[in-house]
Amino acid sequence: MDIHEFYMQRCLDLAIKAIGHVAPNPMVGCIIVHNNQIIGEGYHQQYGKAHAEVNAINSVAAELVYLLTESTIYVSLEPCSHHGKTPPCADLIISKKIPKVVIASNDPNPLVAGKGIKKLLDAGVEVVAGVLKNEADFLNRRFMTAHLKHRPYVILKWAESSDGYMAPNEPEQVWLTNDFSKKLVHQWRREEQAIMVGKRTVEIDDPELTVRLIEGRNPARVIIDRSLSLPASKKIFHDNASVFVYNDLKEQVDGHTHFIQIDFEQPVLQQVLKNMAVKNIQSVIVEGGPATLQHFIDENLWDEARVFTASVKLGVGKASPKITGELLKEEWIGDDKLKYISNTSV
Repeated sequence: MDIHEFYMQRCLDLAIKAIGHVAPNPMVGCIIVHNNQIIGEGYHQQYGKAHAEVNAINSVAAELVYLLTESTIYVSLEPCSHHGKTPPCADLIISKKIPKVVIASNDPNPLVAGKGIKKLLDAGVEVVAGVLKNEADFLNRRFMTAHLKHRPYVILKWAESSDGYMAPNEPEQVWLTNDFSKKLVHQWRREEQAIMVGKRTVEIDDPELTVRLIEGRNPARVIIDRSLSLPASKKIFHDNASVFVYNDLKEQVDGHTHFIQIDFEQPVLQQVLKNMAVKNIQSVIVEGGPATLQHFIDENLWDEARVFTASVKLGVGKASPKITGELLKEEWIGDDKLKYISNTSV
């Protein structure tokens, strides 16, 4: 690892702290280095608040501010060049006369997309780009997918028995995984903007789809209910998060519940994901049931799968989805095996 990669890794370590707090903005970390010493660092902590570059510059001690004109600033994403909720970070870097900028990823947002780098170069700032680019792109895979594919990043999640079943044949709720795995799932929910389940799952399990086992924000809930047959008493309609109900009867907002009319004669999931993208929802975790999950797989509308295999056997039941992809890693959560699978065909 060369010196640029060493410092950029610190930027990535800072950036990941913001997961679940800055969407639809990207996670960004930034450090300022003078003579191989870090004199400032920061990250984008909350949507609408100061960007990483601002926090890093503001963290430099007053007696060291004069060193900025001799320093290198490392940032994990191309500095913004437009006025949004905050002023352009490229302008800030130029105003502080920082002579060199090292960047990991280019920003795919059309409002930036190379304009930040161009602005720096035009001002005489030296720019080094592409340092740990793959790692930085993966960190911001939700943001990248939203801007490059115009749909949310789709994470499929399910738990299966050791003999390959998700649930019994009879309509009853059965927990397969242990308490540690359940808590981890709630952490994942906090990290994504939306959560989706099938209508049948709501009818049988009546899930809350919250992060109640940890602290944090509940994701928006997404459900496809063509004829609007689900009763309002179901927990998915509780007012602790927004709800998006895709149907073919009405387009209406009723408090926190958004009824969105789509054409069921056309590909449904593509319409749902496109509409979510328009609403600036950059990630969704799909938690079942097996038919809903298999539809995403069959239509190749998924990016990542997280599959728990419990020690319990069911003997018979509803078979788990059939999926192929690149196994990223395996780990044990107590006595549950957890596999992370990447879709390499999208």
